[in-house]
Amino acid sequence: MPNFSELGLSGPILGALAAEGYAAPTPIQFQAIPPVLGGRDLCGIAQTGTGKTAAFALPILQRLAAVKQRALPRTCRALVLGPTRELASQIAASFRAYGAGLPLSTAVVFGGVPIGPQRQKLARGVDILVATPGRLLDLIDTRSLTLSSVQVLVLDEADRMLDLGFIHALNRIVKLVPRQRQTLLFSATMPRPIAALAEDYLDDPVKVVVAPSATTVERVEQGVVFVPSDRKRDLLATLLRDPVFERVLVFTRTKHGADRVVRHLVGAGVEASAIHGNKSQPQRERALAGFRDSQTRVLVATDIAARGIDVDGVSHVINFELPNVPEDYVHRIGRTARAGAAGIAIAFCSDEERPYLRDIEKLTRCSLRAIPVPSATAAPGNGPIERPAASNLPREGGLASQQARARGRAAPVQSPPLLARANVRRREPHAAGSLPAFLRRPSPAKPSSAGRRSEQPGRSAATRFDGPR
Repeated sequence: MPNFSELGLSGPILGALAAEGYAAPTPIQFQAIPPVLGGRDLCGIAQTGTGKTAAFALPILQRLAAVKQRALPRTCRALVLGPTRELASQIAASFRAYGAGLPLSTAVVFGGVPIGPQRQKLARGVDILVATPGRLLDLIDTRSLTLSSVQVLVLDEADRMLDLGFIHALNRIVKLVPRQRQTLLFSATMPRPIAALAEDYLDDPVKVVVAPSATTVERVEQGVVFVPSDRKRDLLATLLRDPVFERVLVFTRTKHGADRVVRHLVGAGVEASAIHGNKSQPQRERALAGFRDSQTRVLVATDIAARGIDVDGVSHVINFELPNVPEDYVHRIGRTARAGAAGIAIAFCSDEERPYLRDIEKLTRCSLRAIPVPSATAAPGNGPIERPAASNLPREGGLASQQARARGRAAPVQSPPLLARANVRRREPHAAGSLPAFLRRPSPAKPSSAGRRSEQPGRSAATRFDGPR
């Protein structure tokens, strides 16, 4: 396998990587770092959790350090744009870790917090600025920042950054940076209309595609449960009582929907917290910290978390509501099976969401296997659900039957055959039966030398190669 020294990285950066215990580059890093070091524009497409942040952070650090100059007051030399506060914070943390041995400064700015301290940091000038578009424009409008000295512009999660929600802000920002610059776009998905827009920002770019666009992570086992909307919350509470759901991200489509799900889970005896745009920044940081530290087993989120959360050990991702943008599904399930681990993704699909499911399967070129609704699902209702003494979801097959008989209960009903892949007509699952065994526990992580490090004393096993991504 290649190593980082073969990529032409400098000694201080190699030292920082060694100190962090990083072994070898991932495919996206191995292919992207050399052209970025050479000053080329680049469009990088790779699955979530494959190390895209390091793919642009490492060469940017080296290029800036090679030029002995200080950032002028109220300017930055490299600008990295991200769609969410959480993602911006994690990108900045990666720059600081990888550049620990370099005389470069890094700052991060985003909304939801006082702007005064951010103005003070920028007053002296910074080498690397990571920002969300809204707060960046606020600082520009108040003359706290100018983009006249930007040498490198990075759009992380480029498909979302170029989506309609950001396109006007982005167009304004691009007009303020010098024409002579290096531009880098990184994303897990790049739909054709968005790719056409991206061409306007790149000059003779190198395109690096590690996996086909919108391909879901190979180690994520995926399934779909067809369930009426009014039974979703009860089904979710039933599933989450099972301890095999160790660290779970639940995605809803709306902020108020996330809060309703949390209230129902808490009433059912399942500890959960929510993270979405209506929460203050301290509330979001506390919820995310509690999830990372395993103080909270279930985090309910809107798509703000689909691209802004990097927590290793997420055993399951549950799409409580399917996204109406199929690319968002790819990012959601990419929160599990990160850094070479395995993961499980479960989608709840009501009748009105079937068009969304068809769009997802068309985009990912994968047909989700149908899962029977567990018979233990409580009757619809909003009242508290008693916490059972033991799991209501025994494994399938002979072993489950033996265990059930040993506990004095009837053996579970065998699930109907699961739909395997595309070109096989989906049959509606029966209302009873146990969940397939693959949903019970992710398989052990497969060995991977790309971007992985050996366990070291004093280091958290949740720390992973590419930091935020």
